[in-house]
Amino acid sequence: MVRCMSSVLRELPAIARGDELASASKIVFERAEVRRGSRQLLSIPALRLDAQRIGVIGDNGSGKSTMLRLINGLLLPSSGRIVVAGLDTARHRKELPAQVGFVFQNPDHQLIFPTVGEEIAFGLTERGMPARQARNQALTLLEQHGCTGWVDRNVNELSGGQKQLVCILAVLATEPSILLMDEPFSSLDLPTRLVLSRKIMRLPQQIVMASHDLDLLAQFDRVIWLDAGCIREDGSPADVLPAYREHAAMAAEADLATV
Repeated sequence: MVRCMSSVLRELPAIARGDELASASKIVFERAEVRRGSRQLLSIPALRLDAQRIGVIGDNGSGKSTMLRLINGLLLPSSGRIVVAGLDTARHRKELPAQVGFVFQNPDHQLIFPTVGEEIAFGLTERGMPARQARNQALTLLEQHGCTGWVDRNVNELSGGQKQLVCILAVLATEPSILLMDEPFSSLDLPTRLVLSRKIMRLPQQIVMASHDLDLLAQFDRVIWLDAGCIREDGSPADVLPAYREHAAMAAEADLATV
């Protein structure tokens, strides 16, 4: 049964405390809905995200990107609320970037500066750090991640995987407590995906990642399966991923039967 139906509504008394719950959870959805006219894009009556590594799966158009954008305040709910690190996303949008970092699917949509060093230092200078100190911190971060000598490299000369790594480091430079990632490996080859996934698994931040890479998500603590904007399954990778694979196989067989 899809979790956004009546079974979840029975959980709502547990979230009536609102601010008390939010202070105990990193990410909280309370009766959150997103609508476009008469169309419902997402409906999450009650959800708490405390696990360190959380994967979000689902078919295209299931609401994965919408869910991530609600968490970082790029999108506001039509009704209900989302509380992240104690901040209501509707009332504290300006404070959210200090707590929540976002990595886009396409690095070219995120990179805005000509050199790697400028890209990584930007978030630091925006928070008031002197330019020289920000550059030095960017240099240190690059060295820590095996990218010595990258600070003055032109981002247009980097490979897709290198660009994605720069995007991740630019977000990490500001030391957010939560890292959101929307299909970060979709355009990368297998060796690059393996390298970046290992780096991600070692990060101290809480990570919420929308991905079709089920092998990577098998290493996560929790997986949420979205279906038509509702939570269909929510649990351990060992429970949720096989159910989603079976769903995908059945859908593929149905499509083949119509050919």
